[in-house]
Amino acid sequence: MHHLLILLLFGFLLSFQTQAATLKIATLAPDGTLWMKLMREGAKEVKEATHGRVKIRFYPGGVMGNDKSVLRKIRVGQLQGGALTGGGLIPICQACQLYSLPFIFNSYAEVDYVRKQMDPLLNKALEDKGFVGFGISEGGFAYLMSNQPLTQVKQLKEQRVWVPEGDQVSRTAFESLAVSPIPLPLTDVLTGLQTGLINTVGTSPTAAIALQWHTQVKYLTDMPLLYLYGMLIIQKQAFQQLSEQDQATVRDVMESTFHKINEQSRQDNISAQKALLSQGIQFTHPSPTDITQWQTIIDQAVNHMGEEGVYSSEMLITLRRHLKDFRRSVKE
Repeated sequence: MHHLLILLLFGFLLSFQTQAATLKIATLAPDGTLWMKLMREGAKEVKEATHGRVKIRFYPGGVMGNDKSVLRKIRVGQLQGGALTGGGLIPICQACQLYSLPFIFNSYAEVDYVRKQMDPLLNKALEDKGFVGFGISEGGFAYLMSNQPLTQVKQLKEQRVWVPEGDQVSRTAFESLAVSPIPLPLTDVLTGLQTGLINTVGTSPTAAIALQWHTQVKYLTDMPLLYLYGMLIIQKQAFQQLSEQDQATVRDVMESTFHKINEQSRQDNISAQKALLSQGIQFTHPSPTDITQWQTIIDQAVNHMGEEGVYSSEMLITLRRHLKDFRRSVKE
């Protein structure tokens, strides 16, 4: 009888240990967007593949606060992960926002080449900080959008420019252009445009339409300002509580999901650019001389931020080396 009770107790504990684990993940991505649609499909696939042992519950639209709030809630165990912007990852992984430094990339071809070389390095940097990454998904290039044509640095100085709340890199970049940017959370930008608190934003064509910001601007400066992207991260400690088999399943499914998001997002941004044109947004084109002036000023600011430890200077050197190799190969 005694042995039977022990066996029953062991069986109960074993079933308790293998019961469903719920990974709670927050994001600023609004519900109904491509990101959320595909991430929910991925969560469904994970649940089915693990026979219900792993469930992923998403909190979209910023209901858990901005990226900084999400990281804080992960630390206290209220959440297990987040789908965060590159800039939002700065508190835990400086290297993970390198791709979004202003004027780093000139084209998607450059992005694709560099990411092939460096995505694994960013995932390793994340893991060293106690998080597991499941892929990077681009949000496209951000462009300046305003009610005035902006092709020269001096024109930007006269605008009320928005920067994401807590985004030190963007704030420093604009300040280097003699602009005093206005920090606002994402959820307050549309109201800020409507009231005139701000009149200039940097965002992707897809986001401008999804968030209705395009209804408040007239011009788009056709010069990639910076590369937008997000990363799905889960706290390593929480992830390792899953069985090895379930960890492998979550990795396979969510990495595949983010690959799909990445591909579809690029197509959506191309379509969104056409949609902005059709809705009367005018595209302005800086001259080569003006572009060089923008880039020279921003490069100085980026170098200064590296010296101050805002991001990993060593990783930026690696990125620039890959860019140099790619640009040289294109010229040959």
